[in-house]
Amino acid sequence: MSEPMSPQVVDAGPVDTTKVNLLGLSQGRLRALLKVMGEKPFRAEQLLKWIHHEGVTDFDLMTNISKNLRAKLKVCAEVRPPEIVSEETSADGTRKWVMRTDEDGLIETVFIPEDGRGTLCVSSQVGCSLDCSFCSTGKQGFQRDLTSAEIIGQVWLALRSFDGFQAGNGRVVTNVVMMGMGEPLLNFDNVLDAMTLMMDDLGYGISKRRVTLSTSGVVPALEKLIGKTDVSLAISLHAPNDELRSELVPINKRYPIKMLLDAVHRYMDALPDKKRVVTIEYTLISGVNDKAEHAYELAQLLKKTPCKINLIPFNPFSMSDYKKVSNNALDRFRKILQNDGYIVTVRTTRGDDIDAACGQLVGDVKDRTKRSARHRAARASNNEQVIKVIDH
Repeated sequence: MSEPMSPQVVDAGPVDTTKVNLLGLSQGRLRALLKVMGEKPFRAEQLLKWIHHEGVTDFDLMTNISKNLRAKLKVCAEVRPPEIVSEETSADGTRKWVMRTDEDGLIETVFIPEDGRGTLCVSSQVGCSLDCSFCSTGKQGFQRDLTSAEIIGQVWLALRSFDGFQAGNGRVVTNVVMMGMGEPLLNFDNVLDAMTLMMDDLGYGISKRRVTLSTSGVVPALEKLIGKTDVSLAISLHAPNDELRSELVPINKRYPIKMLLDAVHRYMDALPDKKRVVTIEYTLISGVNDKAEHAYELAQLLKKTPCKINLIPFNPFSMSDYKKVSNNALDRFRKILQNDGYIVTVRTTRGDDIDAACGQLVGDVKDRTKRSARHRAARASNNEQVIKVIDH
């Protein structure tokens, strides 16, 4: 008689113990999760208020939610913002946080206080894959996209830092600009979810005019954005022609200026409010794109684009040889554009004493592109050549 066969053990693979981070769920996604859990839709409103209005992360403290639901949430969900590693405040009041993400990458977030408003500059990626020549973030290479929880978590932590969840404290963050580390449109879904939460009254209730998405020009993603949101749009242009822009913003080789501006027009045309304009961002670099002919060429380029122009003096950083624009060149450039009828603003350099100014954010990137190492090697080689010339 043969021996009975032993029961076959089937390896089901590792058990998924990952909890859903409710911090990054928009109202629609949270309702969908609760439906799967057998809960009523109104529970989403309660949870959103606890998380984003009260700043509560402990389910046991959410007292108007049933004990049964709290018990279920503790098993499968969490409210977990990024971890603040350091916080610095500039002499001008600008505040910068370094935050740790899930995979040990570090990102940076900056709060800029002004009279009657407070602007939070939010990151969308750990590093950046676009390698714009005047931006410190791009020199660090690219690690990964941030989750929607890590994006909205920057807003959550900024409010907590200023006691913004306390009743009667008044709104601290009035504006959000997606201008930190990374290219927002290359992290499309997570950025869209986070911006939706920023504007939701059950989230942060920030006006669509006060949430700005800045892009270097990922045209297919910009086209995809049409009809999905109506946030304010800013374009990182930085040059008046394709030859120069391709040097400064390499993605221009794939999506040249005309293609980009055509997509901008389609986005703006789809907005219900026809009086809104796009912001054109132009970083002025001494001897590179700050000449009078560049200003005249830019004025001609934007004739048919409803826009305002934001001039940004280049902020130096260690891995760049570019120089800051002179005051005379800046004034000349501005006046040429203004004389042609454009609304022109000059971005005041804020937080440069703590490396929090535009173009200076770096974080700590586990570079998957190896770009950071290449830039450092090239810079070391250049330094050696300079030393040899001096020695001789």
